[in-house]
Amino acid sequence: MIGTLDVVVLDCPDTQALARFYAELIGGEIVQDDPDWAEVLPPGATGRPLLAFQQVDDYRAPEWPGQLVPQQIHLDVKVDDLDAGEQAVLAIGATATGSVTETFRVYLDPAGHPFCLVAPND
Repeated sequence: MIGTLDVVVLDCPDTQALARFYAELIGGEIVQDDPDWAEVLPPGATGRPLLAFQQVDDYRAPEWPGQLVPQQIHLDVKVDDLDAGEQAVLAIGATATGSVTETFRVYLDPAGHPFCLVAPND
């Protein structure tokens, strides 16, 4: 092993809004909340890894499923119930893409990054 996962960084136009979205999605705690950089500490983590958000001027959201503007990053979030998970992520600002299977569903976060809700058995 060369190293351990420290921070996963997502570019975005509004760091504070995206940090709030992901803190709601994964139950994490916002540990830094600045206009150009924000961090969320996932539940159970003891300092690392962090999920961070970096403000980018002239940010262009990824296009999914097309690749004119590539995904750049993709997160899978395991949930106990896909229907309940869907209702919860839509309530905090996610957008459904319509891409679904029996074990996962694809959404876009408020900045346009794709992420999946994944069934426990996937």
